[in-house]
Amino acid sequence: MNASMLLSAAAANAPADSGGWLSAHGFALAVWLILIVNLLAGVMLLVRSWLAHDPNRVLSKLPALAKGFLVNELLAIGGVIMLLPFYWMVVTAFKDSRTSAESPPIWTPTRFEYRAVPPGQTNAVKIVELEVAKKKGDLIKVVPEDKYVFKRAESGGYSTTHETADPAAIFSVDPDTVEEKKVINLDLKNFRRAWYKPEDSSRGQVNFFTYFWVSIVSSGIATGGTLITAALAAFAFARLEFYGKNFLFYLVLGTMMVPGQVLLIPNFLILSKLGWLDTYAALTVPWLTSVFTIFLMRQFFMTIPTDLWDAARVDGISRFRYLWQVIFPLSKPVFITAGIFDFLNNWNSLLWPLIVTSTPARRTLMVGLQNLNEEAVAEFHILMAASCFAILPVVIIFFFLQRFFIEGIARTGLK
Repeated sequence: MNASMLLSAAAANAPADSGGWLSAHGFALAVWLILIVNLLAGVMLLVRSWLAHDPNRVLSKLPALAKGFLVNELLAIGGVIMLLPFYWMVVTAFKDSRTSAESPPIWTPTRFEYRAVPPGQTNAVKIVELEVAKKKGDLIKVVPEDKYVFKRAESGGYSTTHETADPAAIFSVDPDTVEEKKVINLDLKNFRRAWYKPEDSSRGQVNFFTYFWVSIVSSGIATGGTLITAALAAFAFARLEFYGKNFLFYLVLGTMMVPGQVLLIPNFLILSKLGWLDTYAALTVPWLTSVFTIFLMRQFFMTIPTDLWDAARVDGISRFRYLWQVIFPLSKPVFITAGIFDFLNNWNSLLWPLIVTSTPARRTLMVGLQNLNEEAVAEFHILMAASCFAILPVVIIFFFLQRFFIEGIARTGLK
């Protein structure tokens, strides 16, 4: 069999939809592309060094260059593997219910586009199917895509937002006459659907804005309180001298070995006695301190020269003034690092808010995602769009504070 026959056979057996081929081989192509780009870059650097220096000197450095190239390739492949779930989440957020559940998966933001000819017209228009045919030959109701929009309405004295079809634009068609094709989709409608996904409540519609607000307020209060209490405790363990300091410090560290689940029932009973259930106090007060944050700050404070503390005592500066005017300006990296850790812990908390809250208006974003996961079982695209909302603040915070975060981690380990 010659080459032309092989090519003809491959073309005959190739799938008609190129999206399936891309789905099956997209990840492998991405990895090979990174390898080739890095290889070309290494070859170019080698040739440049060859022309600029003595060839024998370049040859002697080949083992080191090969080792560096291998390390770069492994790091690049690891980076692709780490970014793959985030890429999949974003891409799926732009799909529809059919393309998001296809196997093998599609690695591009693709959806099905439906077209039908309205009565009295000759040109097909984009439509949204409002129902599914129960049996062969049944007509289905559809509406033009531009007539299926989000509208605000009053319901029970509360304003709600839903995706609604214009009744005057609805018409019936035979499902067999509807044209469908896969198209690249960059429309943000899935994000709006996730944002306005309603949850039944006696107080009206609860959407992702409510979840966002509760999560931001509770995480912000808990993070701020943790930084204050941890800074005071860390300063005492790092600079003050009192009887049993080391024993008390190790005792505090020992509480890190106590599983958090053990404290759920005692904390719940205390909050119940105080009447704080289903309030912001229940979401914040139990998390106003963190043993890990105390340890992190204490280690950082111990790297600050003791001469500053001695000079401050000679000048008669109080402990609080020294902490505020000397320690805090020098410790911004560790405060930011600890703040990121504490904010993430509170932002991602699911079990505790689920236990202490009972009304949708007091639920956090993670509880809202869990409820959405139960309601939108087959709507993976809506769930991924909501997940993008949940991860966006964390990505923004780390993007702007990553320099301080890395510096805080690096300097905390110094002795």
